[in-house]
Amino acid sequence: MTRRSHPPNDDDISAFRQALEAAGVRRIDRNQADPGKPKRNTANQAVRRQAAVESQSLQTTGRTSDGRVEAVRPSEYLEFSVPDLPWRTLSQLKRGQTTWQAGLDLHGYTLEEARTQLESFLRDATAQHMRCVLIVHGKAWGTTADYPVLKSHTNAWLREWPGVLAFCSAIEIDGGTGAVYVLLRKSAR
Repeated sequence: MTRRSHPPNDDDISAFRQALEAAGVRRIDRNQADPGKPKRNTANQAVRRQAAVESQSLQTTGRTSDGRVEAVRPSEYLEFSVPDLPWRTLSQLKRGQTTWQAGLDLHGYTLEEARTQLESFLRDATAQHMRCVLIVHGKAWGTTADYPVLKSHTNAWLREWPGVLAFCSAIEIDGGTGAVYVLLRKSAR
């Protein structure tokens, strides 16, 4: 059974408005939602685009630091993305839905060897127009450190690499928190 609602009478409307006024509610100036996001500035976009083009043309040998890095826990989930990466793209990467085209296993390398291998691998992957790769860094504790050295350094190195748009820990079948998916910037063909 449906009920028909009757429009309120003038006394009810007046009482409602008085109650709102007494509560301090005021009329809004404009009837438009504010999503809280700043509007895109096309000048800033042009500057970012130019910086991206210039970073791709730079020689990337030795682009990653070999200094101190922030230690991460063995089971810690790693995640990074550039600010303007679409949410959907990062979400698909995190769920393992972005197919990776090549992988690099850093087990058994010294810290310097791992850095060299990673840089070389990323250069080759970019040159071959790969979009997503898998880096297995492991989560074993270092022999002289009380944290997973390769995992911590890989986390820092990937954040510094100009062609990396995003990375996150892999799903369990691909290595879990002992590996990361890396989303690479599309290179000019």
